[in-house]
Amino acid sequence: MIMNKQVIRPLSNPIHREGGIAVLKGNLAPKGAVVKQVAVDSAMMKHKGPAKIFNCMEDAIKSLIDGRIISGDVIVIRYEGPKGGPGMREMHMVTSILMGMGLGKSVALVTDGRFSGSTRGPCIGYVSPEAMVGGPIAVLEEGDEINIDIPSRKIDVKLSNQELKAKLKQWVPPQPKCYKGVLKRYALLVESADKGAYLRENFKKSE
Repeated sequence: MIMNKQVIRPLSNPIHREGGIAVLKGNLAPKGAVVKQVAVDSAMMKHKGPAKIFNCMEDAIKSLIDGRIISGDVIVIRYEGPKGGPGMREMHMVTSILMGMGLGKSVALVTDGRFSGSTRGPCIGYVSPEAMVGGPIAVLEEGDEINIDIPSRKIDVKLSNQELKAKLKQWVPPQPKCYKGVLKRYALLVESADKGAYLRENFKKSE
């Protein structure tokens, strides 16, 4: 017996019309990205703005604190995915500062890192393929226009397929952050976020 139907609701009376998360795809995330759509303000369900690029979480935090992120921007934090982190670092500190500074209704965040369940705002994570393996997020440049459309499940950068391919051909992967030990082994064995970031048993021939 259900004692309180405001707590355990029937399908005819849900809190939200759709599920808590949404998977977005587009030329910026061909294999998908994830957003907690129920925690996004209605004004940010669709957002278009220039990219502010950071290759690690710490640089993004410093830029926020220094006031270099303004209304309308899209913060891009890359090389924080399963291989790049390594370990798919959690971006909660960035989102907390973003909300604390009152930018949660005007600035979006896109990353190949991950978020916790407490994340609020237009924060899109788990971008796949990640930057460290040459995903499109790796070749974004400062000012590139990013278009986020959560209702349509789309996330794109305003670049043609030809432009993206040309940029990816010239892209050179950065040096790994870990050169030895468990983290190096982890980075070599971990699969992409869209596959669950599980560890393979053996190295690929190319490794």
